[in-house]
Amino acid sequence: MTQRNGIRGSSDPSLHSETSKARELANGLHHQEERGAADCERRRGSDSGDPAAVAGGAVPAPDGGWGWVVLVATILVLALTLGFPSCVGIFYTDLQNEFHASNSETSWVPSIMTSVLHAGGLGFCFSFQPAVTILGHYFVRRRAFANAMSSTGTALGLCTLPFLGNYLHTEFGWRGSFLILGAVLLNCCVCGAVMRPLQPKRRRGQPLMDRAPPPLEKETKQRGCIRTVWRFFVASLKEHMAFDQLLHNKRYCVFAIGITVMMLGFVVPLIYLVPYATAHGMEPGRAALLLSILGIVNIVVRPPFAIMFNLPWFKGRHIYVFASALLFNGLSNCICCIGAGFPVLVGYVVMYGLSMSVVGSLMFTVLMDIVAMSRFPSALGLLAVMESVTLLIGPPLAGILVDRTREYFYVFIACSAVVAFSGVFLMLSFFWLDKKESKASKQGQLPAQSEPLKAAAEASPGCEYSSLPQEGDKASAWRRGAPPASEPDHVV
Repeated sequence: MTQRNGIRGSSDPSLHSETSKARELANGLHHQEERGAADCERRRGSDSGDPAAVAGGAVPAPDGGWGWVVLVATILVLALTLGFPSCVGIFYTDLQNEFHASNSETSWVPSIMTSVLHAGGLGFCFSFQPAVTILGHYFVRRRAFANAMSSTGTALGLCTLPFLGNYLHTEFGWRGSFLILGAVLLNCCVCGAVMRPLQPKRRRGQPLMDRAPPPLEKETKQRGCIRTVWRFFVASLKEHMAFDQLLHNKRYCVFAIGITVMMLGFVVPLIYLVPYATAHGMEPGRAALLLSILGIVNIVVRPPFAIMFNLPWFKGRHIYVFASALLFNGLSNCICCIGAGFPVLVGYVVMYGLSMSVVGSLMFTVLMDIVAMSRFPSALGLLAVMESVTLLIGPPLAGILVDRTREYFYVFIACSAVVAFSGVFLMLSFFWLDKKESKASKQGQLPAQSEPLKAAAEASPGCEYSSLPQEGDKASAWRRGAPPASEPDHVV
């Protein structure tokens, strides 16, 4: 009789209990391994865009449905957060007279507001950044259209808030106007309430044995605490800030530098347009009307641009259209040098509004084209921090220029040079990168992570697509008997 049969034939209750405990422990470990493997497969399927895995638990991007509600909320958020700083020009003279400040000192008000809007993490930033990010999770095939339509929120704010600000300024003064406008901005909370996450809540499973905390190191508590804090800080930077993209993704690095330079002069004309007009004898009401005309041009033009930029021909050409619009926007600032009459300034805001519509429609679309969608929030956050520096120093530098020269049109000339330079820089840099990658691909030396992002942006977690398919791409893929191909996680 074997040992196994001997154990079974034994009547010793202690042997039975030990055998049953060992069997239960083995079964428990086996079930834990099965659950861990299933979780890993589910996560792997969700990240790879496998339709079967998606059907198993992940949620595909709706490209409609509740996404339209989120799009409307994003439009309102952008209207309030991006339209309000342009209204500060209406109160610019009052602030200057109230506090007996120079142009450079007064310009710190809109400069700090726009800088904190992009990088502060409180107030406008808590509304602006999530609203822009969530569209990438709700829209994949219609992503260019959704981004362009959301940019109409800026136009809506530019069209309505100057009228409202001018009326409130006449009735309540600048202090009462700020209180009422602050109450209007609270509607961002209502918009944020409809922005629901796509990913369903997952139940916490039993922790796996390999996730157990490491044994305690033999060192003092103080050194252990400092090391823990430092590791947490480094891990948080790696997770939430796209420094790896800045170092290794050449397209993102070039785009971030170009946008940072652009913001040095892109917003300044909106701040100094009303003071420039009133300094040359124009009534404040007509000067505020210029900003409203700018908003109307954006409202009329951006929806057609949203449809046009979603066409297949623009696939892979967004950055060149964006750079051309920046060049045109910079050159349009020179119109103010002709004169300060109402017809001249109307022509200026029309030209500025046309180019601004293209820039606003494509900025986030271009960013989604050059980074993986899973890294888009961190890439947008790092870009916002970088551009906030130039947004902070741009208006004060313009104020110093006005104080030294006693003329406003030098500000528009400087802004023209800066914005036009950023457009030329982006155009030439991306042309050089495309040419370099094309040459390398012909020689068969292009690494896997350097595939051109002509239509690439990895889908968000839980999204069905890992690229930007056009209408009918999914159906054609299934007719071929293959799921849509996924893009690499890191693309240069």
